[in-house]
Amino acid sequence: MKSVLLIGLGRFGRHIAQQLNELGHQVMAVDSNEERVNQVLSFVTNAQIGDSTNADFLRSLGIRNFDVCLVTIGSNFQNSLETTSLLKELGAKFVVSRAERDVQAKFLLRNGADEVVYPEKQLARWAAIRYSSEHILDYIELQDDHAIMEVTIPPEWAGRSISELNIRKRYHINILALKRGGKLDMSITPDTVLSSEETMLVLGEYASIRKCFWL
Repeated sequence: MKSVLLIGLGRFGRHIAQQLNELGHQVMAVDSNEERVNQVLSFVTNAQIGDSTNADFLRSLGIRNFDVCLVTIGSNFQNSLETTSLLKELGAKFVVSRAERDVQAKFLLRNGADEVVYPEKQLARWAAIRYSSEHILDYIELQDDHAIMEVTIPPEWAGRSISELNIRKRYHINILALKRGGKLDMSITPDTVLSSEETMLVLGEYASIRKCFWL
């Protein structure tokens, strides 16, 4: 479970808040619009009405206590940029900001954002999953209950073979390929030994992958 600060409760922000709630994470939601804040009260841990471009207000939230800060302000890019910059100045561990165009992404990355996302409902689900787990690096939803994910090798798996771990039977997931240095290796066998320097693409039911790799 992670602690997430979500700033901006438009449609994109609400989608992320809902997904994070379903994933069992703690969410502090912030928006300057009272109506938007009221709309998410049923599925966030806490919520406040406030101006995220005000350093004193942000400081009062305890920015350093959040694992991830998501800035999903869509109606005012200047506010998004100022909020992103302030979060980093106040010691935010990891800031993910919303952009609608490439030029906005460039400014955000230069002013404190660790990563930038573009708002779509599908992307909202991807972002919620990607940034709420230490192991998940990428995610492709095949249907409601199945997915392909790129994941890091758990420390306890490193140095052991696929057959020794009995991954398919024990965890109900399939390893499709290993990835090292940006290159995929699909020639895996039961005798393949896993390395902490690799990531792997796994296929399985969403619930099985989540149980195996979520922290």
